[in-house]
Amino acid sequence: MGEDKIREYLHYLLAEKKVSDSTYRQTYGSLKFLYQTTMKQSVVFDKIPKLKNREKLPVVLDRTEVEELFSVTKNIKHKAILMITYSSGLRLSETSHLKVPDIDSKRMMVRIQQGKGGKDRYSILSVVALETLRQYYRRYRPKDWLFEGQHADRPISERTIEKIFEIAKDRASITKPATLHTLRHSFATHLLEAGTDLHHIQVLLGHKSPKTTTIYLHVSNRALSRITSPLDFPPVIKETSERTV
Repeated sequence: MGEDKIREYLHYLLAEKKVSDSTYRQTYGSLKFLYQTTMKQSVVFDKIPKLKNREKLPVVLDRTEVEELFSVTKNIKHKAILMITYSSGLRLSETSHLKVPDIDSKRMMVRIQQGKGGKDRYSILSVVALETLRQYYRRYRPKDWLFEGQHADRPISERTIEKIFEIAKDRASITKPATLHTLRHSFATHLLEAGTDLHHIQVLLGHKSPKTTTIYLHVSNRALSRITSPLDFPPVIKETSERTV
């Protein structure tokens, strides 16, 4: 295939297959490597459109919506899972792979082992979440994994955690396109709105670059809430009871 056929195929992926942006970029990169590096062919990929990264703002829940999620979740294990995920800003896999010693109640910290990028880090431990975890522990007595799966020697599956969130979301009548990862976004946004600086939020989330953390500036209402809509400005022309000609 030459340049025209490659262009035609990539267009087919977008127009007919409706693939995601990431799939398109992966295919583009694979074809470029195949032709230019492996086959040593002089296909000019610079002339073939490559999708730019489109920045999408994360979905964020209001604090009342988060509280409602916890309120409608009666199973203490499920509530503990949702609470620790939100209150410590954890990823799905990080919640699933928590171990009992990772909860450091003396220092009020949560240890996240081998998070994204194979890095360990610490996050904060909520007082409210800790109390729920203690209630859960007294009832279930987990030995190694904090949240055990069907077999005690294995952690709870990520799909099970997602299902727990989906059920809670339906019960709370939340219509936003939220996923479990939305709790992590909400954690960061709520901290920012409460006055926590971006650097500390970056450390808690385990972001390698501060640029990744700055996205929460676009969803936080800390600064925007102080701006008054022009529709709410005092009227320029005072209303009078009499018509003037």
